[in-house]
This record gives sequence, structure tokens and C-alpha cells, in this order.
Amino acid sequence: MFTSENVGADDAVVRAVGKLNMVSAPALREIVLKLIGEGRQRIVVDLAGVDFMDSSGLGALVGCLKAARQGGGDLRIAAPGAQVLMVLKLSNLDRVLATFETAEDALDV
Repeated sequence: MFTSENVGADDAVVRAVGKLNMVSAPALREIVLKLIGEGRQRIVVDLAGVDFMDSSGLGALVGCLKAARQGGGDLRIAAPGAQVLMVLKLSNLDRVLATFETAEDALDV
């Protein structure tokens, strides 16, 4: 499940809860693309509530990052749990996706 919150004129936070897998990944893409279409330049995906992520979730994050950058913005992730962090490190995507401890930290940079 995903919820989004606009923060300021150009920023948004997407909060994810549960699993980020092949079932939920399309919903993440949809919400992020909608935010980009609304003109949000910086999007933070808060993963604090995600207890499991698979390769489909990784693909969704990378696709969202690409879409954000093509739109002149950026996508960052916040608060990944142990399993999510392990998947990011094993795939070396922890070097590609800017990761922060909290959504607020991601917005402050």
C-alpha cells in the first residue's frame, strides 16, 4: 500500500507499507509517475514500513528514478529495513539510489 504527501511546492514523500514485490510494484510506479506529472521535482520513497522487497520492487525503484531524472528531478529512498537494505546491497543499487535514514533527511539535502 502506498500513500503520498506533497511537501512544499516541488517535493513529495511516498510512504510504502507491506511488501514491495511484483504485485505492488506497478502501484508504486503509477503513484510516482503521477507525482512527476504534477511537477514534483524531488520524490522520496519512505520504505520504513516495507518488510520485504524482491527484484520487481528493485525494478520499480530504478524505473521511478529514471522517470524522475528524465523529468529534471530526483528520487531518493528513506529508512530501508534490514531485508530491503540487504537486497539493495546485493544488487549494488545502494550505490545508485540515494539512501537516507529518514524522509526528512532526504528532503533536507
